[in-house]
Amino acid sequence: MTIPRLSAKDQMPDALRGGVVALGNFDGFHLGHQAVAGAAIKQAKAAGKPAIIATFDPHPVRFFAPESPWFRLTTLDQRQRLFAEAGADAMLVFDFDAELAATSAEDFIVTLLMERLGISAVVTGEDFTFGHKRGGNIDVLRDLGGAHGLTSTAMGPVVDDGGVISSSRIRNALKDGDCATATALLTRPFTVEGIVQHGDKNGRLLGFPTANIDMGHYLRPRYGIYAVKGRLPDGRVLNGAANLGIRPTFDPPKELLEPHFFDFAEDLYGQNIGIEFHAFIRGEAKFDSLDALMAQMAQDCDEARRILGA
Repeated sequence: MTIPRLSAKDQMPDALRGGVVALGNFDGFHLGHQAVAGAAIKQAKAAGKPAIIATFDPHPVRFFAPESPWFRLTTLDQRQRLFAEAGADAMLVFDFDAELAATSAEDFIVTLLMERLGISAVVTGEDFTFGHKRGGNIDVLRDLGGAHGLTSTAMGPVVDDGGVISSSRIRNALKDGDCATATALLTRPFTVEGIVQHGDKNGRLLGFPTANIDMGHYLRPRYGIYAVKGRLPDGRVLNGAANLGIRPTFDPPKELLEPHFFDFAEDLYGQNIGIEFHAFIRGEAKFDSLDALMAQMAQDCDEARRILGA
């Protein structure tokens, strides 16, 4: 199922005007985000109105601090699919640029949300801020929007035994190699999507051919070896083991995600595949010889088979 991807710089199509919007960054689209989106979709369906989930791209943090390390948990393409699966009728992208950063809270509500986009109701998290210098919050949205006929709903945080479910908590789990926590909070494994590229063929020479993928704008989980699953464009799912890191045994160091799929020998070059991180096996290490590296790789693959088989 696909849904339209709309830009907040354009007029909302007539068929989608009057919609209910879940408003937030929704990078990971984790349990907390899903609660906000679910409330918006339920409200929209009850009123017979379009249900729209919004997101910001680039992330505001990236706009204001372009030198910051990459931290994205999803791409726009992934969010579009996730929003569709949640039941949205469309995805709305706010291009976070200098113009949007300078937009006052009042203009964001009246000129952007209501006049250009024709939004009738907004559902957001209670900590959501917007407008120039973060001058808008849920109280401003409720008071100012309400005066112009915009309904707003604020959702409280979703919590579990570990506290508030947040993208930051998921990022910290991944940095620790804690795939189980990340998977539970996301409701799915953290997945990196990318085009398979040609590498230096070290894996093939060692007997473990890999599908090399650039990490792009994704958060970097803990460097090391993981049990992974690969999702191919044709829908097939492959079990494997992957190295994420700079490959210290080889010179020069080069960061790559290198999944090796078990019992698979097809050409994947140029294909867009997804790599699901299921479990951390060990940290990245430098080996004194290729024989030692090959022996360890065999052990890593056995462990990944065991984990994925369970």
